[in-house]
Amino acid sequence: MKKLKVPYLVTLDVLDLSSAGYLLESKAQREYIDVINWEEYPYKPIVAFDIARTDTNLYIRYFVKGNSLKAVHSADGSPVYTDSCVEFFMKTEEDHNYMNFEFNCIGTCDAARRQSRDIKRSLNSDEYASIRRYSTLEHKPFAEKKGVYSWELVVAIPFQLMGLDPDNLPEKIMGNFYKCADDTEFPHFVSWSPINVPTPDFHRPEFFGEIYL
Repeated sequence: MKKLKVPYLVTLDVLDLSSAGYLLESKAQREYIDVINWEEYPYKPIVAFDIARTDTNLYIRYFVKGNSLKAVHSADGSPVYTDSCVEFFMKTEEDHNYMNFEFNCIGTCDAARRQSRDIKRSLNSDEYASIRRYSTLEHKPFAEKKGVYSWELVVAIPFQLMGLDPDNLPEKIMGNFYKCADDTEFPHFVSWSPINVPTPDFHRPEFFGEIYL
């Protein structure tokens, strides 16, 4: 089982997200999304993420370099997994339910509280608004572009939105980090923590790793 420790960087909350990326790059915990779980989808872009926290927010900075780029979805709640997409799934250690936070390369988010892939309760507009995001790409949708592209996305997700008490955080949560682009020329399904099932499926909390807060 994969494990990581989230550093505490209190100054992140006072920085603009475009500036927070520099602090995350130098002080956060760096991990890689590099596990090919399904041989029929061998393509693997270069994907790293830097993770840290404050008292109230979890910060993740994704860096991606790979073939083609797509972002047709600009409204939160859209199926961003069909675009160039990075994802964070989490749950508490004792809970069977989990949450998914999915972002395309321009920062559009799809997130929900879930019992399973099919049973979910999507976030409302105020909850979406509480997730701060900064992309190095302009927040304008575009059709798939061919070629090699690099991009970064910084997100700040409130612990309260994840169902955690900021004044009494658990020692650890369970989670996984993903990179996908289902409806593109180079479809891929890459993860941080390995997933041992026969077909692509990110909705597998039993394969989440340990994230120590």
